[in-house]
Amino acid sequence: MATSRSDDPDKADARSNTVRPGRSRRAGAGTSPVDAEPSVPLDAVDRAILRALAGDARIPNNALAELVGVAPSTCLGRVRALRERGVIRGFHADVDPAAIGRPIQAMIAVRMQSHARSHLTEFAAGVSELPEVLNVFFLAGADDFLVHVAARSTENLRHFVVVNLSGNPDVALTGTNLIFEHIRAGAGY
Repeated sequence: MATSRSDDPDKADARSNTVRPGRSRRAGAGTSPVDAEPSVPLDAVDRAILRALAGDARIPNNALAELVGVAPSTCLGRVRALRERGVIRGFHADVDPAAIGRPIQAMIAVRMQSHARSHLTEFAAGVSELPEVLNVFFLAGADDFLVHVAARSTENLRHFVVVNLSGNPDVALTGTNLIFEHIRAGAGY
């Protein structure tokens, strides 16, 4: 099947929204949100690819290409370009915490002491390494962080909060909200 676009993402025309040489960005490659371009232009095919991959990241390339209506080589180039531009940050397994012995989930709001503002990065890095932690969100507003955790029991959750958060002298306040159910939203791409 012939297409009007090159399958090489660095040579494709401007309509394919590919990476400009020297501007690629991969998660974990020393980039920060400050370094990121403010907006990445996406066309209908890119958005269809993102919706499909958000639903099933293991979909074979030929099935993905058929689903979004492009040639497999074009689809492969598009996915590669989306990864290089930092739009697709990775492909992850959606692990059920309950299935691995951590049925109690909570979102814990953390407010730091005013003197600890210079320690926010270190706090987030340290907390994110703890085995109970699934996600750490840095916030604007009254609280500084939301920490998403999965615990073995309510006792394990209490111990996590008391030892790792309330016991930290840089932490001023915590508020724990239990999660009854997680409903994954549809991909709004």
